[in-house]
Amino acid sequence: MPRQIDHDSRRRHVADAVLRLADESGLEGVTLRDVAARAEVSMGAVQRCFRTKDEMLVFALQQIGARVSARIDVRVGASPAQSARTVLGHALTEVALLGEPHRAEARVWLAFVARAAVAPALAATLREHYAHLHALLVRLVAEAVPALDPDEAEGEARTLLALADGLTTHLLLGHLSSAEALTVLDDRLHLLWQRGAPRR
Repeated sequence: MPRQIDHDSRRRHVADAVLRLADESGLEGVTLRDVAARAEVSMGAVQRCFRTKDEMLVFALQQIGARVSARIDVRVGASPAQSARTVLGHALTEVALLGEPHRAEARVWLAFVARAAVAPALAATLREHYAHLHALLVRLVAEAVPALDPDEAEGEARTLLALADGLTTHLLLGHLSSAEALTVLDDRLHLLWQRGAPRR
């Protein structure tokens, strides 16, 4: 068992090196040799963790997805006194990676999205991550706006996920500031709350 734990730890250590390099120079700057140097391990150690570069990239992408999901879980479970609407807003802010501490993750995430267009293994990993987020948002939307029927909650979750994902791009390119991106998100949520308001 200890050998397995060491191996998993080494894989995460190597993945961290991948993510740092990708943030600095994009995925084109990620080579096995550079990853080994950044992780301060031998090429052989990297190759024992990952058989191919694609396998290494998929694992690194999964690490980002796991971090985002973990932060959402923390937000969702932070306080039982939170309203469902507050929880939904926090979750979407995490999905959009709007916080300054997550700016590097956002840059790397977009690099992976671009590469996934021509890399089936990365595309499959992204689809799995988005499916998980979509299912979570469907539940949160249904809790926040009980007046919606299941199909409406499904559609709203899909819209909100696409909006949050798009805001990441606009923020990184400088088209929107963090405050402006949050305003866009808040405006959309306000429209959602109006849909759930009792009709007179």
